[in-house]
Amino acid sequence: MAAFLWLMQDGMIFLPRPVQGVPAPPPGWALEKVSLAAADGTQLAGVLVRPPGETGTRLPAVLYFGGNAEEVTAGSADAGRRYGRRAVLLMNYRGYGDSGGKPGEAALVADAIALYDWAARRADLDPARFCVHGRSLGSGVAVQLAAARPVRCVVLTSPFDSLAAVGRTHYPWLPVGLLLRHRFDSAAVAGGIRAPALVIHGTEDTIVPAEHSERLAAAWGGPVERLRIEGHGHNDLDFDPRYAAAIAAFLDRHP
Repeated sequence: MAAFLWLMQDGMIFLPRPVQGVPAPPPGWALEKVSLAAADGTQLAGVLVRPPGETGTRLPAVLYFGGNAEEVTAGSADAGRRYGRRAVLLMNYRGYGDSGGKPGEAALVADAIALYDWAARRADLDPARFCVHGRSLGSGVAVQLAAARPVRCVVLTSPFDSLAAVGRTHYPWLPVGLLLRHRFDSAAVAGGIRAPALVIHGTEDTIVPAEHSERLAAAWGGPVERLRIEGHGHNDLDFDPRYAAAIAAFLDRHP
């Protein structure tokens, strides 16, 4: 079993999804296809969704990092409901959607930093008002980006303290710490991050149990707000209206 997990862990951690068709953004919003060359030349693809009526101004922006089985451009229709009048950058991980390459922790973090730097150079986006939002696996990317670059605030959905800790919860009889190549050790860097954070998790989450989210919140170096959504698990938080409302309100408190 240990040998199996060592060999197959990439396929268990990363579940790339193709583009099924990018939904239209909210009425009046603009959708721009984005292509970015990573440091090693790998082409990354996604979309930038912009709110209406903001021509000629530098916009606040949300950089979103999705879960391990998420094709993120599918979220373009929810930009306004979840984030208010902010630009939203939805860039697929390597191997996901139309992005090339193969996913891995080091590559995904490096790509996130390159994406931030690219967005900060744009004349229509304001890097002083960037927020990052990471969901599940994406929380591991978002936390490392927030540790490497200044962000206004951080939203974390179903986050974990480290992937090794989650692995030990599911496989307590295996030496997960020795086998894992992609560690996503968010708790190790969280103490150095001073940006405010909103941590959201479902009380019935069996994939990333709530205690892992709480441990990350406890390790955070800045102010933390928590939202526990009763009766929801890992993949159904969107169905509760409190989820999008809490994110929008949190962003409004940190404009």
